[in-house]
Amino acid sequence: MTKKIMITATVDSIEQAKALLAIGIDTLYIGEKTYGLRLPHEFTQDELRELTGLAHAAGAKVTVAVNAIMHPDKMATIKPYLDFLQEIKVDQLTVGDTGVIFVLDRDGYKLPYIYDASTMVTSSRQVNFWGEQGAIGAVLSRELPKEELVALSDNLTVFGEILVYGATIIHQSKRPLLENYYNFIKTDEEKTRDRNLFLSEPKQEKTHYSIYEDSHGTHIFASDDVNLMTELGELTALNYTHWKLDGIYTPGDNFVKIAELFVQAKNLIMSGQFTAAQGFTFDEAIRSLHPVERTLGHGFYDLDPDEIQ
Repeated sequence: MTKKIMITATVDSIEQAKALLAIGIDTLYIGEKTYGLRLPHEFTQDELRELTGLAHAAGAKVTVAVNAIMHPDKMATIKPYLDFLQEIKVDQLTVGDTGVIFVLDRDGYKLPYIYDASTMVTSSRQVNFWGEQGAIGAVLSRELPKEELVALSDNLTVFGEILVYGATIIHQSKRPLLENYYNFIKTDEEKTRDRNLFLSEPKQEKTHYSIYEDSHGTHIFASDDVNLMTELGELTALNYTHWKLDGIYTPGDNFVKIAELFVQAKNLIMSGQFTAAQGFTFDEAIRSLHPVERTLGHGFYDLDPDEIQ
């Protein structure tokens, strides 16, 4: 029997959350701007409370992003925030900063956490170490090719979350790179994600690295967004059964429709009815719903590990 598959989806509004819960998403991924990274929407504490109640009423879970690098100003206010999250009974956190893990352990918080150090989570030894410290799982780097995922799968003692749809972060810097560039060219322009800014490598027009800046610094994404619909059967066979859908660049109803296709695929896999043909049919449907200005691919999945620098 196939191990239970769990799908986590980001949320850009309360209305979208309701729609995602209605189609059978297992976990809502939410947060606010001070402590969470790269969220489609930054919710207030009142909204976090409401969303947690909605998820629990639907039999689903809530994961709250507390995965920022906690510089002293953020660490100074982390305890009241953790108190709040425990009070509203969120199910789990994503955490990458060891200072937060220390506070969770020292003060006996009943807040399970998933280790999330972004692009740095690439080895089973690292994941298992944090499992020994109390993590219930780990967000695996989006830059792991299939060959390395195969090697990891036999050694993990806690689950590894896989991005199966959405944008892939490849670099974050605390430095305000866009602001510095604008200062250099003597202009004052908006630096937020809503601008849809991107970088291209010289003489490589097809490269399209989305970039934006916020209070956490500068965020740069891979040219292609990820769509692993046709590889879901293979990932499940490798025991990668925690799937992440990231709608940071796919807003509104189209993201819900894409999520529904992954829910359908999950149900077919669980019942032993998923076929390659069905996977390709779903894949084509996703492409029709994905933003036309953004490209889709398998990300790093098909790459030779020796080619990744």
